[in-house]
Amino acid sequence: MPAFRQVGEKQLPQEVVFMAWSPKRDLIALANRAGEVLLHRLANFQRVWSLPPNENTGKEVTALAWRPDGKILAFGLADTKRIILCDVEKPESLHSFSVELSITYMHWMEVTEESSVLTSFYNAEDESNLLLPKLPALPKNYSTTAKIFSEEKSDEIMKLLGDVRLNALVLGGSSGFIEIYAYGMFKIATVNGVAGSCRGLCLSSDLKSLSVITEIQSSSDSEAEITYFQLDTSLLSSYLPEVTRMARKFTHISTLLQYIKLSLTCMCEAWEEILMQMDSRLTKFVQEKNTTTSVQDEFMQLLLWGKASLELQALLMNQLTVKGLKKLGQSIESSYSSIQKLVISHLQSGSEALLYHLSELKGMALWKQKYESLGLDASGIDEAITAVGSFILKANELLQVIDSSMKNFKAFFRWLYVAMLRMSEDHVLPELNKMTQKDITFVADFLTEHFNEAPELYNRKGKYFNVERVGQYLKDEDDDLVSPPNTEGNQWFNFLKDSTHLKESPLLFPYYPEKSLHFVKRQMEGVIDQCIQKPADVIGKSVHQAVCMSLYKVSRSEDSTPQLFKLPFLWNDKTSSLHYVLFTMLENSISKIHILRRHTDTSRSVSNGILAVEFGNFLNNSINESSDTRCYSCLDAHFYDDETVTVVLKESVQQEGKERVLAQLPLSSVYVDEDQDRKFILDSVERLDERSGEIPTRTVFLESQWRVLENMKAQYVSVNGVRKVSCVLSSNLRHIRVFEMDVEDDGEVEEEEEEETTQIAAGEPDEPNQPADGQDDVCDASAEELPDETEEHETSLDP
Repeated sequence: MPAFRQVGEKQLPQEVVFMAWSPKRDLIALANRAGEVLLHRLANFQRVWSLPPNENTGKEVTALAWRPDGKILAFGLADTKRIILCDVEKPESLHSFSVELSITYMHWMEVTEESSVLTSFYNAEDESNLLLPKLPALPKNYSTTAKIFSEEKSDEIMKLLGDVRLNALVLGGSSGFIEIYAYGMFKIATVNGVAGSCRGLCLSSDLKSLSVITEIQSSSDSEAEITYFQLDTSLLSSYLPEVTRMARKFTHISTLLQYIKLSLTCMCEAWEEILMQMDSRLTKFVQEKNTTTSVQDEFMQLLLWGKASLELQALLMNQLTVKGLKKLGQSIESSYSSIQKLVISHLQSGSEALLYHLSELKGMALWKQKYESLGLDASGIDEAITAVGSFILKANELLQVIDSSMKNFKAFFRWLYVAMLRMSEDHVLPELNKMTQKDITFVADFLTEHFNEAPELYNRKGKYFNVERVGQYLKDEDDDLVSPPNTEGNQWFNFLKDSTHLKESPLLFPYYPEKSLHFVKRQMEGVIDQCIQKPADVIGKSVHQAVCMSLYKVSRSEDSTPQLFKLPFLWNDKTSSLHYVLFTMLENSISKIHILRRHTDTSRSVSNGILAVEFGNFLNNSINESSDTRCYSCLDAHFYDDETVTVVLKESVQQEGKERVLAQLPLSSVYVDEDQDRKFILDSVERLDERSGEIPTRTVFLESQWRVLENMKAQYVSVNGVRKVSCVLSSNLRHIRVFEMDVEDDGEVEEEEEEETTQIAAGEPDEPNQPADGQDDVCDASAEELPDETEEHETSLDP
């Protein structure tokens, strides 16, 4: 029986460029060359969902990473320089943010450190949930939010908060760009001092160090140099409880900003273009009429004398019509009511929660002994609180405009409806015919204020009137409001105007009567972003270089380009004095894996050591033992768990049909002699490949943990030791095989088979049969000759 059980195989229509297993579930995320992100399930490699590229996100995926709880998938896009956080349940973006340079690598880790201070914080973190009312679920009857929130409970935006325990998304890009985002949302460090384009990185789970592998290109003609940096991030480790509290607060704030943004989008969708009908009809009336009488006078005559000119009659009866007037009145009432509800239930509750978290953050900033070293600035938070206050004022102003407009339009439409019925000589119901002097005065005031012709408005908006006053608040423009609220005669404004000192008081939120709600929201976001930026700069400056070691040079020739193992910096919990970084170097056919072993125990005489591992012949035992034992070159490798590395090997001997092998390398077989790897002393001056002959080499003969990959030119592997699975990708990037790595437990196998049987019985479609081992190798075909993947049936995450 071969080791490892094959559970799936697939030919894909597009070349796969990235693979990443979910840390918690049997799900693997793929990114292909077309810019599509796909999620597949282990069972028969069924597709769960796919997210096609689009103009808003981007079309060139350059990195993938899972949040440690497996609920959020992050991916970076080179063309738009954006990071997208996607919910695992559905292919929609929950959150996104821009970065300065395109991302080439990302790593999402979780802090494993424990302390009594952190434990008490974890237990008390939900205090805000007790003090603040729960935010209302975002409505699903608008297209924007319906795309994101398609479940019965539409509070998915809160999934961004995730677990209380600190996790960090580390981004690496070109030109030494490295940033760390707490919870994948709040930037806690902008790291400088690293040269080159990032090829791999990892932040240790105790936050003490960040390992980075970069490719440095000094000039276009010279060969690129692969360099290993180790950065000291001890400030994050020393202030872990404070960093966690601060990051959690900023994550709450970022989530609330996203909530407010989506609420405002729903308000914009609730406002309809039909509400502009009155403005456009009146503008057309002005352009076509022959008389010199103003529109305002025309309507006034109709109000006072009950008679309209022939032109006004034609406008009302032929263009507006009785039916159109009723529809317009219903649309205005429905639209304004929806916007009003969204402002009261969503904008105001979200803004109040934002003020709460900012006020708590200000209290933390005033505790200078704890938070000053992290760059938390009370004055900057004060400005953010003030900006939120201004936004709340503008939202309240919109409520007043809606309330006033609804009253005005109801009275105006009721009067105009009766007038039009009389023109058409239709029967007017007695209850509609009653109009008091107060009603007449109300309509007259409405006509006086709203029906004045404004030629300067025509140059800006292409119309002479602005009868509808709500839409201007929802437009995402920098222009001032067309019809700002009239503050003339307002006692409070007059009082502020006369009081110089009170006008400059920090207790009063600034008011922007000329600006739209969108403008004030953008201003608020800018101030909060600036407030968030300072800790990232301060913490980033504290990061300093501990180790810089040049590894090897990369040939420009495609044939001889060495494969760099993107193996992460790994904290080994079982032997906590060790760190590992694995990399390869020197030849195209890499016959050795080099392990950098770093001891954190300062009492030891040597803190670093390097050991080379080569694979002895375990396929063909008939070869003479005295012959060259380096029979395999390594194509790719990843950590399976703390003690095991999964590798893809290729036979190096000169023979036809070189076999590819999937194998497990136990590190225990490498570290037989505890002190052997200390014989090689690191030298930061000399490049490592120049001293390769001095590196101690150990030959490993694998026993049972390997499997020949028949009829497949395997090149890359992605593994998940928690779920005990691996995914192998061929050199043409289109042929995938999935394996269960630990098949000794028959109970698990039977359970898996039982699950698959249940799915089939339930009518769930199976994937088409894949070519089994021993059939013709379809991977030898060119990319153009490969058959497209048969149509897949998307399946839900729940089996």
